[in-house]
Amino acid sequence: MKDKRKISSICLSIVFLLLFTFFIIQANKDEELLQTSAELQLSNVKIGWGVKREKEHVQPDLGTKNKALMDKYKGIAMGNKDKKYVYLTFDEGYEAGYTPQILQTLKENEVKACFFLTAHFINTQEQLVKDMISGGHIVGNHTVNHKSMPDLEEDKLKSEVMDLHTAVYKKFGYEMKYLRPPKGEFSERTISYTNGLGYTTVMWSLAYDDWDENKQGREEYAKKKILDNIHPGAVILLHGNSKDNANILDTIIKEVRNMGYEFKSLNEFER
Repeated sequence: MKDKRKISSICLSIVFLLLFTFFIIQANKDEELLQTSAELQLSNVKIGWGVKREKEHVQPDLGTKNKALMDKYKGIAMGNKDKKYVYLTFDEGYEAGYTPQILQTLKENEVKACFFLTAHFINTQEQLVKDMISGGHIVGNHTVNHKSMPDLEEDKLKSEVMDLHTAVYKKFGYEMKYLRPPKGEFSERTISYTNGLGYTTVMWSLAYDDWDENKQGREEYAKKKILDNIHPGAVILLHGNSKDNANILDTIIKEVRNMGYEFKSLNEFER
């Protein structure tokens, strides 16, 4: 009789355990469905980043919707308005021959920057990436192929971000955490999704038309654009394929400091 009761007790325990496991699995499935449903409801309207400049070194207008999305998803675009901190970032889709000069200038001036790189740069400029990391700079994710993120389905979006993430980790033992959307284009869907991948989106509050290699030899123009528009909390975007940027960087750093500003790393970002 005791044996029968013991067997019954064991059977009940097994049934209870199976039911408990089933409910846990079902709850997780329901949660995943809710997350997927929530993502599908997010807008995928493409947003092209831009700022409206102000005079007298006042912070620019990022646009109400843009700022709201950055705040909601804890993105980085512009820092504290009451502190004269600035953050230097470079976009590097490919190497045009100027990055070694840029890195040397940063070293001489003891400035730490963030370099947003594509797969092409990672695959063709391994030593420069090592130099960035060993120099204390941040390496950021600019995706594998530099495609507009709202145009991508979820699986492709994930591979564009995480394939580069994995490659950088395997090659350099470095784990990226900052992402700049290619072409400055994103949507609420994409920023929410990349947040879920562990990335902080980084936009900018100061930039100029420096990416066109046919528009170089304008060093005075470039210096004026940057220095006239520097402001507290500025996240500065420069392109590494610009000869002008390489040539004026030392002057820019010194002049910005003379204006009372301090260069900070994105890791020290203050809202």
